[in-house]
Amino acid sequence: MELQTEPLDWRDGDVPVSRRFDDPYFSLDNGHAETRHVFLSGNDLPARFRDGFHIAELGFGTGLNLLAALDLWRSSGQTGTLHFTSFEAFPMTADDMIRAQQAFPELAGIAKELAPCWQNGARQITLPDLHFTLVEGDARETLKTLTPPVDAWFLDGFSPAKNPELWEPALLTQVARHTAPNGTAATYTAAGHVRRALDAAGLITTRVPGFGRKRHMTIAWKAT
Repeated sequence: MELQTEPLDWRDGDVPVSRRFDDPYFSLDNGHAETRHVFLSGNDLPARFRDGFHIAELGFGTGLNLLAALDLWRSSGQTGTLHFTSFEAFPMTADDMIRAQQAFPELAGIAKELAPCWQNGARQITLPDLHFTLVEGDARETLKTLTPPVDAWFLDGFSPAKNPELWEPALLTQVARHTAPNGTAATYTAAGHVRRALDAAGLITTRVPGFGRKRHMTIAWKAT
């Protein structure tokens, strides 16, 4: 069964824009470079990778962050399995995901490998080096089902001004609760209310330089 239809517009032929949230799914400057800067470097990866490392993500979108994380896992010579859990309320169709991923030719090999999974409507993917789960639904409810502790969070919802549900204090409290000791989180936003909510939830936040035209972003850490 294919993922449900999520209405999109396309900017410059390559960049999907959500009609629901009036926001692009990735940076107009360079989506893959943004993912590397914000989510991979922001969580100090690949230095922290180990067998069984668990990434969780709020906002699956085009699947770009999954492709980039798996590419980094492989290119940095990891052994064992990367665990990746993503929460998405409004999944894109397989065709739209595949079209969006074509904007990143450097990830074409992994995109081609996973494309049949999206076309089959997969919610779980198991490879020798990857265990992926897509949890469909409102993260404010579905996050409660998350069992393993999370080593690194990719907080990648649409803009807090346009998608406030993914930045509510109660949800960010659940994020902190499911974070392993010494676990981290990273997000492109430096909105004060997001940082305050993460701090109140028990994480230690820092504002650092953002990607491209964004002056700042946020990283967070959970003490032991």
